[in-house]
Amino acid sequence: MIQGHGGNKQQLAKRIGSRIEDIIDMSANLNPLGPPKRIHTFIRENIHLIHALPEPDAAGMSKGFADYHGIDSGCVIAGNGTTFFIYTLPLALGAKKALILGPAYADYEDACATLNVKTRHCLTLAENNFVPDLDQLSDKAGQADLVFICNPNNPTGALVAKQDLETLIRRHTNTCFVVDESYLPFVPDAEDISLVRQTHLPNLVVLSSMSKIFRIPGLRTGFLSGANALIRKVMAHYQPWSVNALAQAVIKNIYDHPGDILPFYRQTREFIVKERQAFVQALAGTDGIRLFDTPVYFVLARLDRILAPELCRRVGDDGFLIRDCANFKGLSDRFVRFSLKTNKINLALAQSIKTALAREQE
Repeated sequence: MIQGHGGNKQQLAKRIGSRIEDIIDMSANLNPLGPPKRIHTFIRENIHLIHALPEPDAAGMSKGFADYHGIDSGCVIAGNGTTFFIYTLPLALGAKKALILGPAYADYEDACATLNVKTRHCLTLAENNFVPDLDQLSDKAGQADLVFICNPNNPTGALVAKQDLETLIRRHTNTCFVVDESYLPFVPDAEDISLVRQTHLPNLVVLSSMSKIFRIPGLRTGFLSGANALIRKVMAHYQPWSVNALAQAVIKNIYDHPGDILPFYRQTREFIVKERQAFVQALAGTDGIRLFDTPVYFVLARLDRILAPELCRRVGDDGFLIRDCANFKGLSDRFVRFSLKTNKINLALAQSIKTALAREQE
């Protein structure tokens, strides 16, 4: 199991002699606005649900997701986070060779490794702003049973157009494509980009995370959607009670109020656009760092005069936890990622970064 998903607040707090709650974690990709207020109230009022078993297949939760997206409930499975499906799919689909569009979330490769599935990477390049070479991707996809594409990508933020993905999927009918849309709700016009409704494509599954957009990672909730035949293959490896009772109830409650979802998405998107622009502007003209353009709320940066561990250490002295991206295949210890928060915090991090980099010029 990979150990490098994000920073360690406890470790940093101990190093600088701070309280854990005073550490500002900008290494984990979560909605900077936090969850909708109703979620905390609902959890407090329904804590008693933990005293009984949940639905074994989380059918009520799945129906809410299906109804919201206008697809058949038989084309959806609810799981214990999208990672649950990432580790299930290579086995369920009998994959022998997998392709990963990278740099990307390391658990795609880790999941394949646990089942001895051979993996190759189609790596995007910094000089191309990490935009995929679709011809190269297509050539390699034709040689794989399974292809993982995170859209928009983590950690680069690169987004592949819906039409390009559909063309790729239709071209390689013997290859199953896993499109991870965990970060898509943060993107403007995401509803027009998503492939969730394309359940007629027999070689496509889509992963949708509730953890990121609703900022509830501890509840471990996510969905897999796809054609009925693929759903049946995955369900053959599904463990009953995979989603706990409280998590099922929270997600069902969210979809019981569908009119509240899009306004929350839009509020989040508007906030992100404003704060990302402010953060980029605050670092404009700073020597030794390049920020890559992104439609999401996390920002990948390349360092020129300092290595990632040293920058992490220096801003850590100020109580900021950022992501060293050295363990993303295709990146190196010259890359870091910042997950934005409020304006005050973002600008304080920008100042900490500028101070840390200025020391290289002394």
